[in-house]
Amino acid sequence: MAINSVLLARDIGAGLATIGVAGAGVGIGNLFGAFVGAVGRNPAARDKMFRDVLLGFALTEAVALYALVIALIILFT
Repeated sequence: MAINSVLLARDIGAGLATIGVAGAGVGIGNLFGAFVGAVGRNPAARDKMFRDVLLGFALTEAVALYALVIALIILFT
């Protein structure tokens, strides 16, 4: 029973590509943690900061989606 090295390399590459999802999760946690701390210090600036937080969330989440797309491309091509 021989292990096909191409299939093994493909699976390892797809697994490594999904590391970006973990990084995005950490980034989103840091983003919202900082937002909660900032609103605790200055509640009046909540509305302006929230727009910036949503933009940061969208950009960080895009990194996770790109990582998943790359992993799927590696697996299914």
